[in-house]
Amino acid sequence: MARTSVPEVLHALKGVTYPADRDRLVTAAREAGASGGVVTALRGIPAEEYPSREAVARSVRADPDPDPGRRRTQRARHGGKPGLSQHLREEPRTPIQEEFGR
Repeated sequence: MARTSVPEVLHALKGVTYPADRDRLVTAAREAGASGGVVTALRGIPAEEYPSREAVARSVRADPDPDPGRRRTQRARHGGKPGLSQHLREEPRTPIQEEFGR
């Protein structure tokens, strides 16, 4: 499935006059030369009339993080394996914990 972001979707809809329904939004995106991911995201929104761009942005299911590798980098920086809960990660012991043997 192609990934897209909310800014990409809104950019494809910059010429749309509101209110507009889902079919009108999909047609406008195709006419604007939007990517397949944008068209797919718009096809996935509920079939209702949208009063504004903000309403479309709230309804569209898009990738909230356009850089999926960023999450992996942050996890590596903080230690731990993917899928391991924070409370299960091994943390270095403090000097006080070392002294009391905890």
